[in-house]
Amino acid sequence: MTSPRGFRDRADESLLTLVGEVPELIRNLVTAEIEAAKAWVRRTSKDAGIGSGWILGALFFLFWAIPVLMAFIIIGLSAWMPLWAAALTVLVLLLVIAAVMGLLGYLRWRKVVKSENPVQSIVKDVEAVRDEL
Repeated sequence: MTSPRGFRDRADESLLTLVGEVPELIRNLVTAEIEAAKAWVRRTSKDAGIGSGWILGALFFLFWAIPVLMAFIIIGLSAWMPLWAAALTVLVLLLVIAAVMGLLGYLRWRKVVKSENPVQSIVKDVEAVRDEL
């Protein structure tokens, strides 16, 4: 007997019949969960791919906006000084910024290299315990 929504009415079935259907129900549930996971992965990977494309497009235009900004600064400075001096000023400023950022990066990497990784810590602990025994 089926209900108006298409589901079987199980009120009249015996306990053994219901217990016998449990493996099939579990298999159907696992299959449905796997299909739902596959659909989620497909949908998420599609969204991630499209989002990555938009971000790459933004980075492309940002890449070309930086030289335009530098040209704008040089042209603006050329109102107060000769064009060659404005270009040289911007170049020196960019080199100073690059040097400071490079120095900060070097100091950070030096900190990373000096830090002890967890494997080295475990090896030292094992050696200390071995020496005590």
